[in-house]
Amino acid sequence: YWSHYQNQKAGDTGEEMSRLIDTLPGAGTPEAKKLDELASSGPGGFRVAAMLTKAAVAAEKGDAKSAAAIYGQINADTGLEKPWRDLALIRKTEVEYDQLKPEEVIARMKPLAIAGDPWFGSAGEMLAIAYMKSGQQKLAGPVFAAIAKDKTAPRSVRSRAGQMAGLLGIDAVEIDEDKGEGANGNAGSDAQ
Repeated sequence: YWSHYQNQKAGDTGEEMSRLIDTLPGAGTPEAKKLDELASSGPGGFRVAAMLTKAAVAAEKGDAKSAAAIYGQINADTGLEKPWRDLALIRKTEVEYDQLKPEEVIARMKPLAIAGDPWFGSAGEMLAIAYMKSGQQKLAGPVFAAIAKDKTAPRSVRSRAGQMAGLLGIDAVEIDEDKGEGANGNAGSDAQ
């Protein structure tokens, strides 16, 4: 009975969260009270999803300060799994990026910019750009090249990283055996 009750409650919460999220694109923002309730006392992943949604809504409205504060709360919550906390740190850094010194971005992103880390593409890209802003192009190029070669990173991120690595004088082209294309999307024979 208890297991059935827990599954039913999780299903109900999931449906409520889905309705709230469905209101985001175009139709308006979710009902703040319900979202706040889920963010403060919802079960496990729904609580995190509600907090991430609240932060995204704040960022969308141009309230970077509130968004960063919510992402900061998620990142600081040691009761949450590390991937959620890492995602929150990446999002917090994204919304604050223009106000941060390159050294701050480097300190935040360097621990996540490791090949194989689930957030390598996003964290690595911000890290490499921060290196460039701080005049450390020799450190930025290898990070861009590693992202371009990382098959787990989104294709668009790999493509941008390959182009940036090339601009910094580092060859980041790998032949994709399945498609005969380089990591940056160019045909292997045309890649330089």
